[in-house]
Amino acid sequence: MGKHGESLAKRHLESMGYRVLKANHRSPSGEIDLVTEKDGTLVFVEVRTRTGASFGPPEESVTVKKRDHLVAAAQEYMQATGAEGREWRIDLVAIVMGRGGRIKRLDVLPNAVEL
Repeated sequence: MGKHGESLAKRHLESMGYRVLKANHRSPSGEIDLVTEKDGTLVFVEVRTRTGASFGPPEESVTVKKRDHLVAAAQEYMQATGAEGREWRIDLVAIVMGRGGRIKRLDVLPNAVEL
């Protein structure tokens, strides 16, 4: 379900004017689902997909530990690519899927991870 959600998120973000630079960037601190750019800002995107409500909404699945890994991975990306001085943020795409792969909800939450 994760890769399908990432594909849906990528298409949706592109329709909103995000430019996808890289998918599934791996660093020593973890993986960033999508590295994008929007209005000159480097945007690291975490995609969370759920198929029901039994585990809670997707946005609640980002733990403090996961947030720390995302921030560290974003900083490692910027160091590796020479983008240290750029403005950046971490967005969350929360997706809830219904029966038959139907999208029940897809929300983009800018600045979802406080820096």
